[in-house]
Amino acid sequence: MPGLAEIARIAGVSVSTVSRVLNRRAGVNEETRQRVLAALSDLPYSPRGLGALQRTGVIGLLLPELSNPVFPAFAEALETRAAAAGYSSLLCNTRSAGMREEEYVRMVLARGVEGMIFVSPAITNAPPGEAPDAGYYTRLVADGVHMVFINGATPALDIADIAVDEQLAGYLATSHLIALGHTRIGFVSGPARALPSRLKRAGWAAALEENGCSAPAELVAHGPFEPAGGAAALAHLLDTVAPTAVICSSDQMAIGALREAARRGLRVPAQLSVVGFDDIPFAAHCTPALTTVAQPIHEMSAAAVDELVQRLDPDSRRRSAASHTRLFRPRLVVRESTGPIPTA
Repeated sequence: MPGLAEIARIAGVSVSTVSRVLNRRAGVNEETRQRVLAALSDLPYSPRGLGALQRTGVIGLLLPELSNPVFPAFAEALETRAAAAGYSSLLCNTRSAGMREEEYVRMVLARGVEGMIFVSPAITNAPPGEAPDAGYYTRLVADGVHMVFINGATPALDIADIAVDEQLAGYLATSHLIALGHTRIGFVSGPARALPSRLKRAGWAAALEENGCSAPAELVAHGPFEPAGGAAALAHLLDTVAPTAVICSSDQMAIGALREAARRGLRVPAQLSVVGFDDIPFAAHCTPALTTVAQPIHEMSAAAVDELVQRLDPDSRRRSAASHTRLFRPRLVVRESTGPIPTA
């Protein structure tokens, strides 16, 4: 493959060594691996520039992690739809390689994928108040790499985005709790830089203000998108503002919040109502069963694959069409973890 030979020439290593690095096989020391990655960074992003001169029938699926059940659910739905369209999938867990997303993308392109779908791309995690670094995505577009984002919208990029309406999700969850009589509703947020959390928080604040309730910063606590993060964030809220209900940025965080409530002897929902987001399979089976806001994962995945396949088709008139954001409506799933405001 000419692309491997070019990378090997720049790095001063053999083609087989380049192949080992790209396929993440053992037998390559760290200094050599870094030389190969540095060589990749000197080449164009385009698969054509790396030697993939023919159609491979493979698309890349890039997810930030697989420990959160929502991402394997997306991977399965995406892979199923891609197979139905005649494409094989290369699944990439970008946090598992010890590399930046950009380096992982170069490796994937070097293996000849025709296009890529990013689920929650790195650009969604820009620090609040700072413009996201769109540089490498812009260069990918300029080099002719076909891409679609899932939950990665940003005005700085001309890339099609398939997204759930995160702001509406926060609004629906908050409105549900307000209808139950709650007014002091905490928001268990993911990291402050994460766009999904910022959008859900905007919906939370809008619903509170619409109903004459305040949305002070004291009712917001941040943590990682995992059970321990949810538990720690709820602990902070209970120790400071004592909300009667909390909305969590993910089901993983909500499960941690349920655990923290149980540790403190708080009965859910009699003394504290909890809402999650994602509707992962375990949400219906925890105790109590979790009220959550569901993403339409299968519909979003189908739309993302169809969009990419259209762009890969050389005969499709949509190849030159302007990129766009397609918003999907989330769905409130009421279970056992929410109830009326405590009377005492």
